[in-house]
Amino acid sequence: MICSCNECHIKKIFFESLLDKDDLEKYCNAKSEQLIPAGTTIINEGDEIKSFKYLYKGLIKLYRTNKDGTQQIISFGKPMDFVSIHNIFSQKKYNYSVTTLEESKVCRFDMSAIEELIRSNGVFAQKILETTNATSNKILTSSLNLISKSMYGKVASVLLFFLDDVFMSNEFDLPISRKEIAQYTGLSIETVIRVISTFRSDGLIKVYGKRIEIIDRESLEAIFEHS
Repeated sequence: MICSCNECHIKKIFFESLLDKDDLEKYCNAKSEQLIPAGTTIINEGDEIKSFKYLYKGLIKLYRTNKDGTQQIISFGKPMDFVSIHNIFSQKKYNYSVTTLEESKVCRFDMSAIEELIRSNGVFAQKILETTNATSNKILTSSLNLISKSMYGKVASVLLFFLDDVFMSNEFDLPISRKEIAQYTGLSIETVIRVISTFRSDGLIKVYGKRIEIIDRESLEAIFEHS
């Protein structure tokens, strides 16, 4: 298999780590790709870590299951994110689950090949460490933002995330349910529904089933910043 993905973060890290052609081919051959339907769990909490996973296309949610069986969504992953970056180098088993929110393409690298490269190539190890820290900081920042926000600010943050970071469009099909918004923000489903209804009645958004159109972005951003 040839590393031919045009916009691939892991490929960029390989090249920046000054791998020669033979080494690059070796790690490309250690890669497999899989197209996964929406709603498929690709990592179960407690699974043994056997591969290094990378999201090339699609959208995923990372979550943990509480003792009462409810889910707490940790974060959402979009293309170019490392699905399994969070604890693969510190633990033997995953401490979270990952499910696709839409059809996704996931690249898998043999874990032993990645570990060998980390041991033998300091530049590559540094790049992976930088990526790990950036991912952790992103999740931490999002979590701290949610904690400090009112119910309106929390729901606004979710809508702005999909607007700015995922779809880059004022109109999109919301890929998560009201229940999943509640699992991410810590609100009740009823509160999420009420906030979305308020945004709609105030003219900030239009809602057509799962279709969301952002009408007043500035007001939505102001709510996120100040409430």
